[in-house]
Amino acid sequence: MGLKVLVCASEVVPFAKTGGLADVAGALPKALAALGHDVRVAMPRYSAIDGKKLKLAPMGAPFRVSLGANTEVSIFVSDAIPGVKTYLIDSPKHFDRKSLYGDADDGDRFALFSRAVLEFLRKSDWKPQVIHANDWQTGLMPVYLKSSYRDDPTLSPIATLYTIHNLAYQGAFGPEMLNRAGIDRSLFTIDGLEFYGQVNFMKGGLLFADLLSTVSAAYSREIQTAEYGERLEGVLAKRSADLFGVVNGIDYDEWNPASDPLLPARFNASDLKGKAANKAALQKKLGLPDRPDAPVFGLVSRLATQKGLDILSEVLPHLLQLDVQFALLGTGEHYYHDLLSNVAKQHPEKVGLVLGFDNALAHQIYAGSDFFLMPSRYEPCGLGQMISLRYGTVPIVRHTGGLADTVSDYNPQTERGNGFSFREHSAVALFGAISRALLTMRAAPAWQKLVQNAMASDFSWGRSAQAYVELYQRAIDRHGS
Repeated sequence: MGLKVLVCASEVVPFAKTGGLADVAGALPKALAALGHDVRVAMPRYSAIDGKKLKLAPMGAPFRVSLGANTEVSIFVSDAIPGVKTYLIDSPKHFDRKSLYGDADDGDRFALFSRAVLEFLRKSDWKPQVIHANDWQTGLMPVYLKSSYRDDPTLSPIATLYTIHNLAYQGAFGPEMLNRAGIDRSLFTIDGLEFYGQVNFMKGGLLFADLLSTVSAAYSREIQTAEYGERLEGVLAKRSADLFGVVNGIDYDEWNPASDPLLPARFNASDLKGKAANKAALQKKLGLPDRPDAPVFGLVSRLATQKGLDILSEVLPHLLQLDVQFALLGTGEHYYHDLLSNVAKQHPEKVGLVLGFDNALAHQIYAGSDFFLMPSRYEPCGLGQMISLRYGTVPIVRHTGGLADTVSDYNPQTERGNGFSFREHSAVALFGAISRALLTMRAAPAWQKLVQNAMASDFSWGRSAQAYVELYQRAIDRHGS
């Protein structure tokens, strides 16, 4: 018999997205439903969501949520995710904004979201066995369940799994947040929500959830160290027995070179002619010379130091002395906008740069490049390397987090491996990995085997979804013991 699961997240594809969390929160429920589980989703109803296109329908009567001040909340429901009901929490005061995050009252907004979801469940005929909360925006859900609702017969049986997607974003607010969130001051201790004088939503999730997970096994180990722990390594180390790593998947229906409607030509592992055609089309689109023999390095990324743009910037002047081309798409820190713009102007025959987001171009870079660059300082999971593997574009990554779990160095002697990696976060180490990649590309049989290995890698959601099912059952068992 299937489990009843409520996945709660601040952003979910196809409704709203700023990053990888939305991809996971949209794809995982779909995969769980395909396995026969009754999975539903809860998220805020932002003003940017196209209610008509996504067929949002009002559900039930509005109700009041008490958090220092009473707020009237409505629920909308959508079937936009196949096989999954999505409940959208509507409070214009909190979510009728131009952007999803970044406002001074973010703490109030997501405390309201967490409390409203639980109040909705109290009134609903459907009750989940487990709530799967994600990142700091839902960190108070486990707190509320084990404090405000611990004696509530309708909610107290619900277990919780709390997933960390990026530990760097924790949701820390002043101590006055306790009153506004309706949290008892007794929880404002070093063993509770207090964190360097502030209320830390993520710490609440880490302490109060029945079980914890993050988005790769390597990252689950890394965040228990001072280097990656963002000052929460002590909390995580204490709960190490309850912390698990599950690598995200990607939607193999959306990311499929054999049927991708955004590509000029389709291809598969047994017939790569279309990949060469995509390379030529990408070069043309970006104004680069039509050079089938010139290695193309692709990058689709947030342009930030965390993503390794610092060491890539150091390497670029040396790489551009070689017979190579770059296809770069992204937006982020202005420093890198200016730096890459100058590089593109100086080398128009070698660098194609688009500052912004273009979904079609992203697909075309994944399909038309020879190599895909992800030199991240840290990477909890990463999706780009999995997409590039699917498209036969060899990833070059730093050995960290999910990149370490999904990309293994190619060995021409054993013919094993699906990409190239480097450990030290330095320009020298990155250049070394790129040099090894270029040497392999010049060796035809080895290169063909490497591309085949890349495309044979399986990072579809089916395997990851089953791992989450096991964690849900473990959380239910833990909660009931």
